[in-house]
Amino acid sequence: MDALTRRKFLITSGVVGAGALAAGAGTYTLTDIMETGGDADPAANTLVLVTLYGGNDGLNTVIPYADPAYQTARAELAYPVEEIRRLDDQVGLNPALAGLHAMFGQDELAIVRGVGYPRPDRSHFRSMDIWQTAQPDRPGTTGWLGRWLDGAGADPRLAVSFEPALPPLLAGARSAGAAVPVTGRAAGRIERDPTTAAFAAASPGESPAQARAAACFADLRAVNQMIAEVREAAESTDDDDNGDGGATATGGARTPLAAQLDLVAQCVEAGAASRVFSVSLGGFDTHADEKQLQAVLLGQVDKALTGFVERMRRTETGRRVVVAVYSEFGRRVRANASDGTDHGTASDVFLLGAGVRGGLYGEPPSLTDLDDGDLKFTTDFRDVYATLLERVLGSDPGRVLDGWSGRLPGVFD
Repeated sequence: MDALTRRKFLITSGVVGAGALAAGAGTYTLTDIMETGGDADPAANTLVLVTLYGGNDGLNTVIPYADPAYQTARAELAYPVEEIRRLDDQVGLNPALAGLHAMFGQDELAIVRGVGYPRPDRSHFRSMDIWQTAQPDRPGTTGWLGRWLDGAGADPRLAVSFEPALPPLLAGARSAGAAVPVTGRAAGRIERDPTTAAFAAASPGESPAQARAAACFADLRAVNQMIAEVREAAESTDDDDNGDGGATATGGARTPLAAQLDLVAQCVEAGAASRVFSVSLGGFDTHADEKQLQAVLLGQVDKALTGFVERMRRTETGRRVVVAVYSEFGRRVRANASDGTDHGTASDVFLLGAGVRGGLYGEPPSLTDLDDGDLKFTTDFRDVYATLLERVLGSDPGRVLDGWSGRLPGVFD
């Protein structure tokens, strides 16, 4: 789904009002975010939320290789035991997740299993609405992080999206996060233009108005250079052509995930005041020939996340960053006739970062005690959200999550 179609859907779906979207989307630039550089509270944590649009297959991501029901249900789609990156004697990671496997060994990756919600919905849009509003009974008109933003000062720059349109999760009742699309086709031309460079240079004795004009040109050149570097890095990535493969109406940014996370890293390193960042990758709707496509996509996720976390380790501010990775649902246990999987229910949530206590959390769902062929969730996703709100954002989860009292114990203890 392209940015225009996605934006139209968000506005017309009723999940987020057009006014809330307009408050953030398209009105902020990297310059606006960087203007808060140095304003970050050195004791505050930062949350980076990674959305995998399309319904990532959790059973071929965190693989229950020791359960004979896995091989029975999936035949050709199941991974041989010798290819799986083992976490313990029961489960392992997809072969494409080498970096995350190493992070698990370093106790910096927490895997929450069986995450879902009551009465699951297999529609991409409906299920994503539920995840992003955190209201399973009836998705409302505000996102869970938008409601956090309402109580955190309502400055849009506190919650930033590097996606093509503002996701519903960043829209509050009185405010909305800042959508900062990675665009700028003229970036290279502006950087090479000597006239523009001269306009950006300060001159002794100039008037205040001229100084302000020069500063504006300098900001424009800096932002354009940043975008040009990100796009150049994206074009050199071997897997870029596969980034949107297999997607249906599932959204996700076209800019490679690694490029989005590079912008997040620059904001963190600059000490920007932003407390929340939202990035995404689409293409996980793997109804046919899943194995190769998912491996390519998970390889992109692995490379982007491990590179980002390694970069964050280098600074004190970066070590206070927590990354959460989720998808709107998992896939059905049994493979379909096209060597793919259809829309399912419960799946896994990954939590990463120096402040995370790594390990396996939550009860793994049974592969034989199913709900009409689907996994029964064992961990309510609001437990995960409440823990992130309380332990990462220092906020009262009850206010944001309609009084929800559940937590995910041990991850940050």
